[in-house]
Amino acid sequence: MSKKFAWILLVAFLVPALVGACAPTAPTEPPVEEAPPPEPEEPAEPEEPEEMEPALDPSGQTVVFWHVWGEDDPSAGLLGLVQEFNETNEWGITVEALDQGRYSDLEDSMNAAIQSGDVPNIVVGYTNALDTWYSVDMMADMNAYVYDDVYGLSEEEIADFYEGVWSNGINADGARVGFPHGQSANVMFYNYTWAQELGFDAPPATKDELKEQVCAAAAANAASGDPDLAGTGGIVVYPGASDVAVYLFAFGGDFVDDAGSAYDMTSPELTMVAEFWKELYDEGCSFTTESYPNPEFATRKALITLSSTAGYPYQESAFEAEGAYSDDVWGFVPIPGLDTQAVNAYAQNTGIVRSTPEAELASWLFIKWFTSPEVSVKWIESSGYHPIRASVPQYLDDYVAENPMWAEGLALGPLGVSEPGWASWGTVRREIQDTFSAILQGEAADIPTLLADLEAAANEILAETS
Repeated sequence: MSKKFAWILLVAFLVPALVGACAPTAPTEPPVEEAPPPEPEEPAEPEEPEEMEPALDPSGQTVVFWHVWGEDDPSAGLLGLVQEFNETNEWGITVEALDQGRYSDLEDSMNAAIQSGDVPNIVVGYTNALDTWYSVDMMADMNAYVYDDVYGLSEEEIADFYEGVWSNGINADGARVGFPHGQSANVMFYNYTWAQELGFDAPPATKDELKEQVCAAAAANAASGDPDLAGTGGIVVYPGASDVAVYLFAFGGDFVDDAGSAYDMTSPELTMVAEFWKELYDEGCSFTTESYPNPEFATRKALITLSSTAGYPYQESAFEAEGAYSDDVWGFVPIPGLDTQAVNAYAQNTGIVRSTPEAELASWLFIKWFTSPEVSVKWIESSGYHPIRASVPQYLDDYVAENPMWAEGLALGPLGVSEPGWASWGTVRREIQDTFSAILQGEAADIPTLLADLEAAANEILAETS
């Protein structure tokens, strides 16, 4: 007998009894024959339960992951982790990791892929780039996966992420276009040993002290008589937006106006940065390189270079090469301005490209695994990035002991300022690089015009993407 049938019978027999029991006592009258209780109705056939839609199954999916970590230590570490995931995940998901060069190269590749339709499933990118692709309906809102009852994160897991990196991948509409996988900062790499030999007991704390030290290093190399050292010794300059930004932040400026509604490229602070760069370059105290300046820094062709704290493993390797000053002591220091110092802080994010529900879920499951505390420790040891979750540092005591300079990067966190997160920023960054290349190669008198042209171009790009 079904539970529903039994309940109907019970109600049918009890209701009349309860009604009779609860009725008020009537005056004594001749007994009236009670009507027989109604025959119970035939119970209705139990309803068939609605058939539940089968749960989304990511089993057997192959997802393509575009990254920017080259072919050295970070890439080897990444490929090892990808292999581990492929061999151990319960769904039989296969991840194919493909290097796309630098971030700018990856953005070019992604833009071309959007046109051709041959896009990856997972892509690394800064928030502005991910938001740009989201605006053309190419990126998934990852909130659907983060808060999923089955495959998402618990409240405790979400609370474990540092607030700065957790909120970085969320756009103005509240969509999660990126999920953090690491963070780092653009800082100065400073050779303490060589600086002391040149007569300096501490890193520069102002822009004037910076000029004094790098010009002294350039003069020392020029006086050595070694033709391989000609034109070297000071600071390496690369006109990319990240390096321009960190000087701007140190000088107390920003790329956007006070209202936060437009780009400001003619501010006194950015003008000062341009003039300072030009001054160092014209006086032979700075020079450019064709690639990352790790060898130059390790061989005393540069007293100072700018790089990400995540570049620590590359620089360590350069100091182990033949001809390097392997006994020199070096470390991370902030960029000095007038009376302030700063570093360029940024989080690295990974986004999910829109495809099939199964492939998107498979992509999320890899990202969730890749950013778990246990895997984050392995990734940090390979990449040199800093933690994104509060529970991770407790597992890094050995790494901190072996890499004290990495710990210095953690200490610089309070000085961090972030670049704009606007969708237009990716294109504006390239305009900045072109402009500062022209400033270095041109005349100082042209700086106001070049910056005015940059501002006009930046705001035109902003209007086109708004």
